[in-house]
Amino acid sequence: MKKGDLSRFIEEAVKWRVLDQTITEARSKFEDMAPDELDALIGEAVAAARQPAG
Repeated sequence: MKKGDLSRFIEEAVKWRVLDQTITEARSKFEDMAPDELDALIGEAVAAARQPAG
């Protein structure tokens, strides 16, 4: 192992763990929403994000 490999490994593992927790939390907040309603909400968010700034 090179110097810093363990630190990079730990940093990467922490990033994946935080992402996993974030996804789990987000899913739990929308679990009672109908799939079609959730698809529409996501579609609206994507459309809004694609709008040019200004």
